[in-house]
Amino acid sequence: MRDIYAIGDLQGCQTSFEQLLARLPQDADLWLAGDLVNRGPRSLDTLRQVIALGDRVTTVLGNHDLHLLAVAAGVRQAHGSDTLDDILNAPDRDALIDWVRHLPLAHFAQGHLMVHAGVLPQWDAAQVVTLARDVEQQLRGPAWKTFLSRMFGNQPDRWQDNLSDEDRQRLTINALTRMRFCTADGRIDFKIKEGADAATGALKPWFDIPGRRTADVTVAFGHWSALGLVMRDNLLALDTGCVWGGQLTAVKLASSPAARELIQVDCPRIHDPLAFADDKTRNKVKKADQADDAPKAAKAAKSEKAEKAEKDGKARNAVAGKLGKIRKIGKAEKTEKSAKADKVDKRERAEKGAKRKGN
Repeated sequence: MRDIYAIGDLQGCQTSFEQLLARLPQDADLWLAGDLVNRGPRSLDTLRQVIALGDRVTTVLGNHDLHLLAVAAGVRQAHGSDTLDDILNAPDRDALIDWVRHLPLAHFAQGHLMVHAGVLPQWDAAQVVTLARDVEQQLRGPAWKTFLSRMFGNQPDRWQDNLSDEDRQRLTINALTRMRFCTADGRIDFKIKEGADAATGALKPWFDIPGRRTADVTVAFGHWSALGLVMRDNLLALDTGCVWGGQLTAVKLASSPAARELIQVDCPRIHDPLAFADDKTRNKVKKADQADDAPKAAKAAKSEKAEKAEKDGKARNAVAGKLGKIRKIGKAEKTEKSAKADKVDKRERAEKGAKRKGN
């Protein structure tokens, strides 16, 4: 059996992908966590390279990949931050889009379940695959453009067994490609994009919900760059922010967590991590940076004060040394003068004594 390496979001960062591939066994299978394209500088090259790897690659759909399909279908507007034009204008555009829309939404094999973002706590691995297959059939069918035109939106945001086909499919897409936080009853939050420490009383990272039904398998996912690398016995978070100047991560899958292998390459910063954040997030990060900088500033001020005190002390010591030297010189001069005066005084007394004897 060939080794399998699960890899985080590429997002058009082909140079980093090539560097990572150079460090992996050439015959290893690759599981890609989705978001192959967008925001990075080489979306077209990345997509073509992944396709060229052939049967070695299994990749699931990410939200950026679905956005590419929707823009290509004419049912969604491109964003200012998109880097999809090279794909949309490519001579083999139709073949590329066709390949992307035939990708799975979830992949389950050898005790590992890969999705792009997350899994609702009410779903087990088999149900995830069943729900994903339903969406995949629609994307691969002749009416895929019409299907996509109805799939974007935040409602419904909570799982129920009696959802309509369209609502169930939209919720499936949102959970598997967009989710970060949810409640115990399966309500997805679409606003919070910070790390796991942004959890509230009710909202938790989807993988920390007690009683999650996929806890008996290892779930590998990407999407959440603010979360960073997380490696637990039953969890692999693989998006380490390549496009933001972080790292591109690969983890060798194994039945035993101790047998895993972590391989990472450093990535150049393509985008500011806060480039697409809202004002609330920016202010929160700014306050955190200020709080973090405060002790540094205090330490620097303290260091500057200590340095000044040290310089002043050295100056005082230097002055004291000079004064001491002057005092020593003065004392020596005074002693010398006193000795001369005593000598003169003795000589004068001797002369007076001699005169008295002569008289």
